[in-house]
Formats: sequence, structure tokens, C-alpha cells
Amino acid sequence: MSAQLKLGVNIDHVATLRQARGTTYPDPLDAFPLCEAAGADQITVHLREDRRHIQDRDVRELRKRLNVALNLEMANNAEIVAIALEVKPDEVCLVPERRQELTTEGGLDVVSQFTALQPTVARLQGAGIRVSLFVAPDRRQIEQSAALRAETVELHTGAFCDAQGPEAARELDLLMEGARTAHALGLTVNAGHGINLATLGAILRIPHMDTLNIGHSIVARAVFVGLRAAVSEMRAAMNAYTGGAV
Repeated sequence: MSAQLKLGVNIDHVATLRQARGTTYPDPLDAFPLCEAAGADQITVHLREDRRHIQDRDVRELRKRLNVALNLEMANNAEIVAIALEVKPDEVCLVPERRQELTTEGGLDVVSQFTALQPTVARLQGAGIRVSLFVAPDRRQIEQSAALRAETVELHTGAFCDAQGPEAARELDLLMEGARTAHALGLTVNAGHGINLATLGAILRIPHMDTLNIGHSIVARAVFVGLRAAVSEMRAAMNAYTGGAV
């Protein structure tokens, strides 16, 4: 595990603004240098089957131009897998996906999809791509992720970030236990979904964290302060809570 908790900035919603009008702007390729300059350790994008925000061209150009790691979120879909094998991001995070959802609604069901996931994980790893699985903090899902020989799990923090009071405390306990389980199984532990400056302090109580992937809250904050400032705020807050180390 690295000495410093890493920040992955998801720039999907820069592309959401572009696609809302079908224009050429704002361009995610103009966003990533600002994120890099502000302290992002990786850039995350989700290439959805319906191409609602990030487009194939975005992924290909980011791969050519990034100075930091590229993390590609994607469903276990043959067309998207083929693009990943062509582009070769540093990491692929396999996620569930439904056309009707506004955003990813839950973790990947590794238990029921184990057989379908096996060849995809093997093909990606065979191409030199690190594989992460986006899962709920559930022991069986984490154990099956390890059985698939994925290198990483990204714990879905959305239920905690949306909860209040005793429910939030329960969800945080589940995340902490899930991280301990994953770490004990030799998995790298990342986290993402719904994280913002208000929930960050509690999220950073989760042990064994390697990377936080944060997108919507940073892009939303950027409307008021600019993207570079929004990423800098998140990076500074992470450092303040952790003293720069995990």
C-alpha cells in the first residue's frame, strides 16, 4: 500500500454537460490537466454501454495524453471489453450497469456472476490490465472477488453517504469490516460513490484504503470554484484528515 492515500478524479460529468447539448464542449480532455495539476493520482471514466457521457474517443485520447494512471469503469459487456483490451488502461473497474439508472445503484454481484466474470478478468489481466471489482461491503462478494484473482475491490460507499444517524453508523461499520476482510485476503482496497467533503472524514476512518475515486461532488463544486480548485480542496482535505498517509 502506498504511504499516501491516492485520489482518483472521475470526470464523467464534464462529459455529461457536453452531451446534454450535443456540443464539443466542455471537453474531458481539457479537464484532466487541471485535475493532474491539482493533485489527482489517476483519472477515472466510465464508458457506459449507452454512451450517455464518456465516448470511445475520450477514452482513447485520455490513454494517449494522461500523465497519471487511467482507471476505466465498465460493465462486463463484450463490446466494452474489446475497447479496454485495445486501449489498455492501467486499471479496469468492473461495475454493474442498467440503462435506466441515473448512476451506479449498487455493487457488482460477483457471487451470481462468477462464471461470467472469470474469462473477462483473465483476458484483462492477460493484457497487463489491473482488475478491480466494484462491490458492496459484503463478505461473500469480497471473498468471491479474491477467488476470481482480481487485484482490487472498490467498496461501494453510496449507502453510507446517503444514510443518516444510526443507519450511517451501521453502514460505516460494514465498510470498515469489508475493508478488513479484503485486506486479509490480499486485495487492494479502494472506495467510491457519493463521497464529498462532508462525508470524507468518516470515509477516511475505513482502514487499508489505497485510493478514493470521487467524481460528481468535485465536478459539482467546480461549477462555483473551478475544477482545479475543487480537486485541490479534496486533495487538501484528504491530507488534513490523514496527515498525508494512510
